[in-house]
Amino acid sequence: ASADPAAPADPATPQNRVFPAQDPTTVDPSPAPATDAPATDAPATDAPAADDPATDASLSDAERAAQEISDARALRQSEDPQIQQLAMQSLDCNAADPLAGNDDPALPLVACSTDGTAVYLLGPTIIDGQQISDATSGFDSQQAQFQVSLTFDTDGSNTWAQFTAANLQKQAAFVLDSKVISAPVIQGATPAGSATSITGNFNNQTASELANTLKYGSLPLSFVSSEAETVSATLGLASLDAGLIAGAIGLALVLVYCLLYYRALGLLTALSLVLAGLVVYGIIVLLGRWISFTLDLAGIAGLIIGIGMTADSFVVFFERIKDEIREGRSFRSAVPRGWARARKTILSGNAVSFIAAAVLYVLAIGQVRGFAFTLGLTTILDIIVVVLVTWPLVYLASKSKFWSKPSVNGLGAVQQIAAERKRAANKALAVKTGSAPSKEA
Repeated sequence: ASADPAAPADPATPQNRVFPAQDPTTVDPSPAPATDAPATDAPATDAPAADDPATDASLSDAERAAQEISDARALRQSEDPQIQQLAMQSLDCNAADPLAGNDDPALPLVACSTDGTAVYLLGPTIIDGQQISDATSGFDSQQAQFQVSLTFDTDGSNTWAQFTAANLQKQAAFVLDSKVISAPVIQGATPAGSATSITGNFNNQTASELANTLKYGSLPLSFVSSEAETVSATLGLASLDAGLIAGAIGLALVLVYCLLYYRALGLLTALSLVLAGLVVYGIIVLLGRWISFTLDLAGIAGLIIGIGMTADSFVVFFERIKDEIREGRSFRSAVPRGWARARKTILSGNAVSFIAAAVLYVLAIGQVRGFAFTLGLTTILDIIVVVLVTWPLVYLASKSKFWSKPSVNGLGAVQQIAAERKRAANKALAVKTGSAPSKEA
């Protein structure tokens, strides 16, 4: 789309300008390729700068940016030869370019080379960069030099053929973001449908860079900020405190559930969770001193999920104990058997979580890495706490007469089910053999 060079432009809508003609006084309506060494052009010279909109305090940032683009268009995209000459003399190639990606491709353009050593007067765009089919680099063994090979789509190839035939020994500028990335001299006409070769003082790296720029630099991509928010230090600290409070509330609810469901065994769960929390806190403090690790909201989320996984390990262990008791075993014999069955499940689940956290840490950036780090840390601590704390405590409890009481360990209902199953089995056996069922004490 074109725009009036005298009107403010929207800086968020960049314009493509990839292959403009080289001289507005000799513009041919058809576009053209390039085939040989880059030519020199008028070097940039110092000149008085135009009025700077940045000095106008009454303008907002958006208005100031739009005004700078408008002023740059009026000077550098004018069709008046005198203004064009003034623009070439006054253009500072080392300064930030307000026209970068915002120039009008339908108008002439005064532009710098990418290295800032030359200033070019360019005509309107003749071929859009999206008309490039491919651009590759390679070594020409016949001429013993590196070159860049360009191919266009059908329309671009026809335009290029017309342009090269009409502009022999003239330059054709390749432009990206209002800067000339290459300006080779046309050495011969390129037939329609043929590839165009750009040669010059290339080495393998510079030829590859130019080919990639021509191939990918013209893609119609744009990045728009969907959301931007600046958070003050006070608000950030409040959010962090809110996350810690939410985690503490969640941990308290887990402990209450364990106490109600597992009774005294829930106390062992609470002790294990508190110990795990203290260890995590100590490690985070040490990491903060050693490697300046900081805990953010994403890290808190990883901690909460990790502690939840630790509670899951307790549930798996206790449910395996219940399964053993349902099969008729006592609490004392059910604990080691239940641990043998639960251990594989706990280790497998934590291994999967740790691998996921490790992959996420390697591939992610920013706060997501903090989440992955704390998740992996709590996953390792889960295994340590369950193996070195929870399992020994429950095993010791199974040896105690007090903890073995169904009213204490909360396993009375499960033991009642086991007793009913045993009576039913004895009754069925007695009916089958014709003898009276045995009485249980």
